[in-house]
Amino acid sequence: MSYPVDELQRFGYQQELRRALRFRDLLAYGLIFMVPIAPMAIFGAVFSASGGMVVLAYAIGAVALIFTAFSYSQMVKAFPLSGSVYNYVGRGIGAPVGFLAGWAIMLDYILVPSLLYLVASVAMNATVTAIPVWAWLVGFVLVNTVVNSFGIKMTATFTWLMLAGELVVLFVFLGIGGWAILSGEGRWTWDPIYNPDTFGWSLVLAATAVAVLSFLGFDGIAMLSEEARGGSRMIGRAMAGALLLAGLLFIVQTWVAAILTPDPQALIANGDPDGTAFYAAAEVAAGPWLATLCAVATAIAWGLPDSMVAQVAISRLLYAMARDRQLPSFLAKVSRKHNVPTNAIVLVAAVSLGLGLYMNQRDDGISLLASLINFGALTAFLALHVSVVVHYTIRQRSRNVFAHLMMPAIGATILSLVVWNANVAAQRLGFVWIGIGLLVLIGLYAAGRRPVLSGLTPARRETLPVREGV
Repeated sequence: MSYPVDELQRFGYQQELRRALRFRDLLAYGLIFMVPIAPMAIFGAVFSASGGMVVLAYAIGAVALIFTAFSYSQMVKAFPLSGSVYNYVGRGIGAPVGFLAGWAIMLDYILVPSLLYLVASVAMNATVTAIPVWAWLVGFVLVNTVVNSFGIKMTATFTWLMLAGELVVLFVFLGIGGWAILSGEGRWTWDPIYNPDTFGWSLVLAATAVAVLSFLGFDGIAMLSEEARGGSRMIGRAMAGALLLAGLLFIVQTWVAAILTPDPQALIANGDPDGTAFYAAAEVAAGPWLATLCAVATAIAWGLPDSMVAQVAISRLLYAMARDRQLPSFLAKVSRKHNVPTNAIVLVAAVSLGLGLYMNQRDDGISLLASLINFGALTAFLALHVSVVVHYTIRQRSRNVFAHLMMPAIGATILSLVVWNANVAAQRLGFVWIGIGLLVLIGLYAAGRRPVLSGLTPARRETLPVREGV
């Protein structure tokens, strides 16, 4: 599919970022952001929270976010711009609401790199104790910032290599784990997907709120709308494809690990405070070497490729909001040599490093970061669903009830239930963050800088010719 070269100009912007990403690059970006082996790090927490029904928690999470991906695909067709929910909600509902949606998703994106760096650094310190956590953290941040500063093509190449390594480790675990189960090391059971002795919707939805952490990142693909060769249709396909593939991989590996878990009842009762439940299952399958392989692979995956693409996503959000004068203008500066928002990339690195070092001093640092990230993302996704209904059904008077009313309504309902059953502390802190955003919004109005998205009105946009090109 060719892409209209003047699409951004129709919205009042210039094409500053380089269109270099193909469908496979976007798919790899989404998968690496979600991390195909992500459940290895939080398997025990989800298993315990769900009463052992870890597969059901991941399945519900995948279904909920498929609806969200569909809403993304609808909005990116209308507004093929960087900035994700900030642009889609702002243009679909109104600029002030878009600002708050961008503020909510910013909580996710700003904290995600810090969480990833911290989890990876703690894991690597446990493996190589001679190197302290802070040193690992600094090293991960430096490597990712250098790679991201050299341009989106360099980032795409690096993520492809890292994705291949993660998939090799995952298939090694699945192959050996499956053979161990067939050999009698574990008893096949349907309990990971449904256990009548522990089932309860509030229990499962609370666990889903934790499991969703593994899926966050598929939406980061939308941040690359201005760097994709194929335009909005390619973005939507890549998001759906990445979600489906990741969901399948998550379900299969957690089911195998659940069957091999040495003491499931103890894990349900006591939780997994040291995050080693998955590795204990790997050790049952093949011994300490497989447990170490999975642990090191998880640490490297979270510390390098996953945090790298997270840095890309938040830097594009900051770039988009600064371009519209809703954040300091220096964040909108683009490197002429590499066509990336360099200042935004460096700022994200500095914030990630500072937060990571601070949270490392807290006993609850990792759990607190994870809870806040989920709240910010799910709240922004709810606003996205509403924007589809407002833009298409109310403003455009679309007759496509299925795509523009039913799908977003179902997605919003599922996410509302997940948010309602989420960690109470995360709810409180999340609403505090939204409250701060409201104060910032009021400050913008008071300073005469009310949120206004650049570009032409929809009516004027329809009158402009579209020129097809690469």
